[in-house]
Amino acid sequence: MASKAHSIQLFTMSSPSMRAFHLTWMAFFVCFFAWFACAPLMPVIKGEFGLSVAQIANINIAAVAITILVRLIVGPLCDRFGPRLTYTGLLLVGSIPVIGVAFAQSYESFLFFRLGIGAAGASFVITQYHTSVMFGPKVVGTANAAAAGWGNAGGGVAQAVMPLLMAAMIMLGVSETLGWRAALIVPGVLMIIMAGVYYRYTQDCPQGNYLELRAAGIAIEGGKYSDAKGGAWDSFKRAAANHRVWLLFITYGACFGIEIFIHNIAAIYYVDHFKLSLAQAGMAAGSFGLLALFGRALGGWASDKLAASGSLNKRITLLFVLMLGEGAGLLMFAHAGDVTLAIASMLGFGLFTHMACGATYAIVPFVDKRALGGVAGIIGAGGNVGAVAAGFLMKGLGNTQQTLTVLGVVVAASALCALAARFSSSTEEEAIVAAKLAV
Repeated sequence: MASKAHSIQLFTMSSPSMRAFHLTWMAFFVCFFAWFACAPLMPVIKGEFGLSVAQIANINIAAVAITILVRLIVGPLCDRFGPRLTYTGLLLVGSIPVIGVAFAQSYESFLFFRLGIGAAGASFVITQYHTSVMFGPKVVGTANAAAAGWGNAGGGVAQAVMPLLMAAMIMLGVSETLGWRAALIVPGVLMIIMAGVYYRYTQDCPQGNYLELRAAGIAIEGGKYSDAKGGAWDSFKRAAANHRVWLLFITYGACFGIEIFIHNIAAIYYVDHFKLSLAQAGMAAGSFGLLALFGRALGGWASDKLAASGSLNKRITLLFVLMLGEGAGLLMFAHAGDVTLAIASMLGFGLFTHMACGATYAIVPFVDKRALGGVAGIIGAGGNVGAVAAGFLMKGLGNTQQTLTVLGVVVAASALCALAARFSSSTEEEAIVAAKLAV
């Protein structure tokens, strides 16, 4: 019977594990491209609808708020129905508001569709779940981080590509109003195409698909919680009872939450504060997202290397250090006096942020293997809670620089939660045994 992969062979898709690896980051890329497609066009949309600062803040909050609920749901659904069916459904359902936002005629309708688009952000949890069940302990951190990082880069690509796509539409003869609308239809269509590809070419785990395996009486990755009829709810309850899950919920909110927040405000911040053009601001903001191409993978790889002896707490220490670096860099970005320093400091703290995200999900597979979906879902939702909290903070303060300063202090303080999530000596011993058995 097929087993988990203990190496990552990037240039092949012949095995179920590598097909899942490549297709899950591609699906994630498409979802994140769609999720952040509106952000770089907000200066244009703001003018068309006459949006106030408070209304823009509401839109940014809406973009990440619904993702909290959907992430909590899709993790346990992966335990019950498998990542293949869950991802296919999310892509199809998520494409509806992505296409719908192109037809918004008012602030209220735009806000409604922007809220719905947030469901695409839950794709992250499915990606992390799928790679977690496909790869063994020696490389699972790297696999999780690389798949998440490459997929996450979709947000950065959207920042740079969407203004160019709108410009291309205008060059074809359409008005600016129709240009941004036509551009926003593209990611919705890509989601529909990706749903068909994912359903056709992936499977849930190395042994096959969950529903078929259960019908044959074969035990699968999630243990009794994915085999039971109430598996999704049981997985969630078991994960929610684990204190370590909530500590990582906070730390993920302080790294991925900040990442989402920067995606949503970077372009308009560069336009308003440094007077860059829409295309220049898009490129500057896009460079932050493109760090995910290697930043997350670097965090996961470093975590795997440090824990090669089986020491899970070395993964914890790495996360602590990365979050301190993120907080310090965020403070530098907040007080950058010119655009060059702002971009340089953004890239600096951005690297720590992406690495911290990768290091967090290098820990997730070891928190509770019997409730993997619940653990991944709750911690993933923490990222969006952090983004929503940052959005409300900005709305309350009314000043981007002040908001960034406060967030820098909060991020550095939340690093203490990473230390509090240290594993017990018995869990450490189990990890050492697992590391020796993984060949």
